Amino acid sequence: MNFEKLLTDARENNCSDVHLTAGTAVAIRRYGELMILKNEIPSLSETEAMIYSLMDETDRRMLKEGNDVDIATTDALGNRIRVNVYRQRNNLACSIRLINSQIPTLEQLGMPAPVKTFADKKGGLVLITGPTGSGKSTTLASMVNYINKKYAKHIITIEDPIEYVYPYEKSMIHQRQVGKDAESFASALRSTLREDPDIILVGEMRDFETINAAITAAETGHLVFSTLHTKSAAQTIDRIISESPIEAHASIVAQLSTVLVGIVTQELVPLANGNGRVAATEILVNNTAISNLIKEKKFNQINTALQTGSAAGMHTLNASLMQLVRQGKITKQEAIDHSNDDTSLAKDMMNNFF
Repeated sequence: MNFEKLLTDARENNCSDVHLTAGTAVAIRRYGELMILKNEIPSLSETEAMIYSLMDETDRRMLKEGNDVDIATTDALGNRIRVNVYRQRNNLACSIRLINSQIPTLEQLGMPAPVKTFADKKGGLVLITGPTGSGKSTTLASMVNYINKKYAKHIITIEDPIEYVYPYEKSMIHQRQVGKDAESFASALRSTLREDPDIILVGEMRDFETINAAITAAETGHLVFSTLHTKSAAQTIDRIISESPIEAHASIVAQLSTVLVGIVTQELVPLANGNGRVAATEILVNNTAISNLIKEKKFNQINTALQTGSAAGMHTLNASLMQLVRQGKITKQEAIDHSNDDTSLAKDMMNNFF
């Protein structure tokens, strides 16, 4: 099997991922759906050769020592890919994420106006959330590149691994990869504060140490972007608090209520015509009402605040899904399947005579 042709064909057919497993058929993911390519099955040696071609000596040594390997690199044709290599049933396997060579604009992604407003801020914490494969990394890259084209800023990204590589525009952008350029997200964040940054991108807030360092960076006047695997704004705030030790809850709540700029929760939903996916979003803008709800730990009231906060640019994920159904872009069933409150959405669609 020709590896270059496999990746090229996958890109040309708008696939997001390619899965290789030694001795079995190749699988691809297109518009969120997994498909097995049974017409051509590479041999064990062919698959291993394809996987090893993506790794350098350090990566191969890590794999030999029993570790999974995360790689961001370019394929033979110069296209960016993100790779995770692992073992299953004592054979090699890998998942390859195909990264767009061009960073899309926020308009191309269909992001609502507040997202650009978040990127214009001089300081604070902006969170992009959603499940795996919902496009968080692409939205972050688009926000960073928007800044890159508009402002002269020093931007430092901390990623695991580095996905998008930014062109030289108005900003200076330094990209650090955890495991190669830095020991961890938290240690890189601490160092970053001594490197004169204006903007810091933290690939993921995985633990309290990273959460605390990110909030501290935002509190000291930096604009900080990061992600969480949460499906709503309320769940995002609750997750940050719950990840913190009990003795730190009060201080984290107080800090978050002040430094939070906004939260973008997103889902990628298949189009009704089967020819792609569209982003459905939930937007939280931290105004006085939201800040007070955070201080008082009334997270269960945040959804109501989003519903009544349209003047500030806020909306719920359900409102975004309903709008996409009205526009004929997605089906009612897909909207329900991607909702973070499917019972309420189904009821609202019945009441609105969809």
